[in-house]
Amino acid sequence: MASLKNSENTSEIPVLYSFRRCPYAMRARMAIFFSGQTVELRDILLKNKPQEMLDASPKATVPVLILQDGTVLEESRDILYWALETSDPKNIHPDAPEQQAELAQLIDETDGPFKSALDKYKYHVRFPENSREAYREEGERFLQKLENRLCSHSFLMSDQPSSADIAVFPFVRQFANSDRSWFDNAPYPAVQKWLEYWVTSAPFKTIMAKRAEWVPGEPGPVFPDFTQRTCL
Repeated sequence: MASLKNSENTSEIPVLYSFRRCPYAMRARMAIFFSGQTVELRDILLKNKPQEMLDASPKATVPVLILQDGTVLEESRDILYWALETSDPKNIHPDAPEQQAELAQLIDETDGPFKSALDKYKYHVRFPENSREAYREEGERFLQKLENRLCSHSFLMSDQPSSADIAVFPFVRQFANSDRSWFDNAPYPAVQKWLEYWVTSAPFKTIMAKRAEWVPGEPGPVFPDFTQRTCL
């Protein structure tokens, strides 16, 4: 977490810089959706990053959330925790220490070894050291862990959705879409069912709605638009 220097958020609500297809940004938008809070959404293109975002976060990756007091959250994990620790009307965020540790471990595995395998699998031509199948097998170690969990209960931590699910599924979605035919026939039926639940859900459809690229100097739309009925 970093503090924004020599600037301030002039919006009445937090400002979120996001890229629609980025799984980290999906995680952040899902968390904000479930929190019931609203932000000013500034959809950007990664090839055309606005200077305002770079001034706030020189790291130059999305998502970036700027709070009203100027605090800048540069990691999707931090945004998820901020959103659901501020407001959790659906009770999806664990508060017991052992569950919080379990959530942290899942995010660590997702953002660490699984994301590394995912990138090499998806962009295997950039990583000629091993075959695409070898990188896929690395990712399958995590899929098998998820399969084992989902054979015991409907979602990653229990029979109810939790912040663990919304933290992990965008990355599994990207892995699945890297070779959809393979994934649909892979020996992970519980993961397939779980992923289908999330990608066909109303919250996911809401956060994935296509929006125009943000124009600097103009306000972005309020996200989510809770004037539109959405079934959770």
